[in-house]
Amino acid sequence: MIDVVLLIGRLLFVALLYLFLFAIMRTGIGLVRGQRKKERTWNLSVEKGPKELRGVSIVVRGPVIVGRSPSADIVIGAGYVSARHARFSLMGQNLFVEDLGSTNGTLVNGQRIVEPVALNNNDVVNVGDVSIRVRRN
Repeated sequence: MIDVVLLIGRLLFVALLYLFLFAIMRTGIGLVRGQRKKERTWNLSVEKGPKELRGVSIVVRGPVIVGRSPSADIVIGAGYVSARHARFSLMGQNLFVEDLGSTNGTLVNGQRIVEPVALNNNDVVNVGDVSIRVRRN
């Protein structure tokens, strides 16, 4: 008789343990989903430039390289663009752009940059005659 009571107690303990772990996992997943909904993303949209680039839109999830090199994320096949011309990078919730030592420079809202610059919603970054609008969603 005591064996049956111990067996039932063990089974009840295991069931309660699984319910507890399930509740913790459900709460953790809910927290992660809630954080993602609140997190806003940055988008890069090419507004002016060659026909094949106009309308291209990229969600920034990591570094985005702009340049002439085929390995760049946004490839601009023009002689005035360096192989690795500029880089967009996320730092926390902020988006920065930096010129990677290009010959012709990178402009933000018409101003040439010499160091990484924090971008705001609707800023325009120019690499030669290509205009990239930065948007925060």
